[in-house]
This record gives sequence, structure tokens and C-alpha cells, in this order.
Amino acid sequence: MQGTLQARIQQLVAEGILSGRFRRGEKLPSTRALARHLGISRITVTLAYTELLANDYLTARGRSGYYVSDNAPEPPDFRPVAARSDRVNWDAALPRRYAGGPAFDMERPPDWASYRYPFIYGQTDPALFDHANWRLCAMQALGAKNFDALTQDQFDADDPELVRFIAQQTLPRRGIHARPDEILITLGAQNALWLATQLLAVRRRVAVETPGYPALRQLLAQSDSEVHAVPVDDEGLPPDLVPEGTRVIFTTPSHQCPTSATLPRARREALLTRAADLDAVIVEDDYEFEMAYLDAPSPALKSLDEDGRVIYVGSFSKSLFPGLRLGYLVGAAPFIREARALRASVLRHPPGHVQRTAAQFLSLGHYDALVRRIGRALAARRDVMERAIASHGLEVAGKGAHGGSSLWMRAPEDTDTRALGLALRRESVLIEPGAPFFSGRDVPHRFYRLGYSSIPSDRIDEGIARIATAIAGHSPSA
Repeated sequence: MQGTLQARIQQLVAEGILSGRFRRGEKLPSTRALARHLGISRITVTLAYTELLANDYLTARGRSGYYVSDNAPEPPDFRPVAARSDRVNWDAALPRRYAGGPAFDMERPPDWASYRYPFIYGQTDPALFDHANWRLCAMQALGAKNFDALTQDQFDADDPELVRFIAQQTLPRRGIHARPDEILITLGAQNALWLATQLLAVRRRVAVETPGYPALRQLLAQSDSEVHAVPVDDEGLPPDLVPEGTRVIFTTPSHQCPTSATLPRARREALLTRAADLDAVIVEDDYEFEMAYLDAPSPALKSLDEDGRVIYVGSFSKSLFPGLRLGYLVGAAPFIREARALRASVLRHPPGHVQRTAAQFLSLGHYDALVRRIGRALAARRDVMERAIASHGLEVAGKGAHGGSSLWMRAPEDTDTRALGLALRRESVLIEPGAPFFSGRDVPHRFYRLGYSSIPSDRIDEGIARIATAIAGHSPSA
């Protein structure tokens, strides 16, 4: 059980009633006796009982004490269930499969936080997050003033305060100007990419980056898209390699995933020209633009778009926390109208209280303060990472010029970083093997990614040393 002592006692009693351990009319221990038994203050028990009285789980009978209320929930009468056999042929019943694939090959252990050297990407450091102000904003969002935004089914509408902040504050920093009818709130960038894929890429020829985001390839495979993987170089996606007949181009121009390369201005303009020649739409995944702490971020590709052919995907997952699952799509009004209708057919809209809490957090300035604090911490960790990597002789294959929270690494030839990663787990070290990022059959296995958002600076050097030792032990000569 979690929470305060009062909440834990309240939970203990409620669960006892719900499970049938305490029956209607049964007398509970007195506050004095329970406090003495648990070794806690009597007032703590009294407050817990008072809350249970208010919720009609308990009733007080004068000087007699506390009893389980006659109105308390009655535990269900579960009868023994006869053993059953599954007679459904699921191989035949499931015409389409979604489990497995490259994204699932990258699953980190659920207890990743217990590892001493977690070089994993995309997780939040609890030491950096602004718990106090987020809690205050959540309480405000739950208040009577925001009751409608919290409780009503808005059908396909989004929180106007959150949309307004994105339009007036977030997007202009990327050089983007959009009206409210050109913005859609999503359940993170993954949901935004799914919407874009369903609307634009079903049974069409699309171009993606390799290495690139593995989950995007899964979405495209589910959409029966004809996928052409375009190899990236040190400057990102080469526009001249986008093949003829391409209808949709998926790209990560600000921080290429996973190499962190940034597409130069000339290439951005060339990509827009290439898309215009092909009459193609570009989906720009700007998943990490807030993590530009070394230099000002480049203007978004969308900011250079004069034809309305760029669909922009943004997210608060990296700058706030992944579990928030809050992102947004920006595009021409006809596209957003269809995306809104498609979203409504699946989930209506992201939860109202989540949107309003985020809107409060952003509008009160807490978000900007958090981004600056995270940027300073990541800059310090990156400096430690680079010095440790140089000291232990590891090779960097790609790093963002503007910042980011990971480094793309290259191990010696013939190194299998998946086997390396499994071996490192025994040393309490987590890395991300690079093979799932690549398309095709003959993929290289020597690359890996090191994130540094979740590991304290004072553990980085030892963690890098363990990686170097493991690589030396896995080399062909060894």
C-alpha cells in the first residue's frame, strides 16, 4: 500500500469490507485499540475512520464504537468456476497480428530503475521533475472552476487553454504559426503518428529513415504501406534518395532518431522541393525539440512550409514525463478535421483533467523552468559522458549538435550489441541495441544507443568503464 498512514488504514479497512473479511454489522476495533496495535497516533486512526464514515463504509453507534455500515458494498459471491479449455483456434480467428516486431525487441526490463547504470532513453529522472507544482496544478484542475473540463464528454473537442498555449507559446518557438483548427491534441507522439499513418499512408508508397524509429515501421506495416527505407548520413535524410512515386515522407529533421543528426537548412529546403515535385506530404516528428540546450534549435521544417504539405508531430513526453501521454498534431485544417474524426471514433479525446493540468503547468511558467533545469542537468551529464567515452576508448557514431538526451554509439566490427546488452545486464548496466532501428534483413548489429536522462552523473564513468570492458570481452580477438 502507498500513501499516508491515514490513507493506508482507510485502504486496509475498505479492502477488508470489499473482500468480505468484514461483514455488514460487524464491529471494528476501537480507534484506541487499533492505534495501540499499529503503534501509531490515535488521531490518525480516527481520521481514517471519519473518512470511511463519510463514504458510508462505516457507521458509528453512540458509545458502542464503529461498525461496518448496512449500506457498505456487499462482496460478490464468487462460485467455483469449472475448469475450461480454450477451443478457439486463435491462429484462424486473428486475421492480423500486432504483437512482436522490432519495437518489442527493444523492451527494457520493467525493473530498469533498480539497475545501477541505466543508459536508457526517454525516461524521467524523478530528481529533476517538479513534483510540487505539478501536484498543485492537478489540484487546480480537479477544482470546481474546472468541473466541466474534468467531467464532461467533449466528444471530439480539446481543452481550449492547452490549444491556446500551444498555438501562442510552444509553436512560435519553432517558427510555426497555426490556428486552433490546425491543432489536435493526441495521446503522445505515438498516437499522432498512428493518426497520420491511417490517414495518409494506407496502401501507399512511403519513405522512412534508416536507422529510424522502429515503432513507425510497425505502424506502416499494419497499414499495408509500401515502405522504402532511405539511409541517413551525418546530416540526416538525403532528399535526392527519396524514390519516385513516394506519397508520404516520414522524417525526424531536428534530432534524427536515433543518430541525433540535424538536417541543415539547405537540406530542409531541398526536401520541401522534392516533396513538392512528388506531390508528397511530409510528416515531421519533432519529438525532442525542447532538449536543445547546447545551441538554439533549428526552425522546424514546418516553419519553412509554404504549401501546407508538412504535418508536424510534437510531444510533451520527453520534457515532462512519458507517462503523461500528451502530444499534438499540427497541419492544414482539412487534415486536422479528418484526424479529429478518426480520433473520436477510437477514444473521443485525451482525458480532460490531464489536458487541463498540463495547461495550468504550462501557462504558470512551471514548464519553462523545468525545461531549463533539465537542460542544465543534461548538459552536465553529456559533458561527463563525452569525457568518460573518450577516456575508455569507445566510439561515438552520432550526437546532436543542439543537445538531446542520448548518444548513438558504434562498437567494433562483428560485435553483436544485443548479446552485449544481455551480458551487461549481469553487470547492472542497461544499453539499447541498435539493430531494431534498421530496416531490411541484412542489418548491422554493432550499433547501440546510450541515454543519459535517467543516470546520475556520478555513476556515468563507472558505467562506461563496464561497457568498455564488456566490449573488449566480446570482440572477435577476445
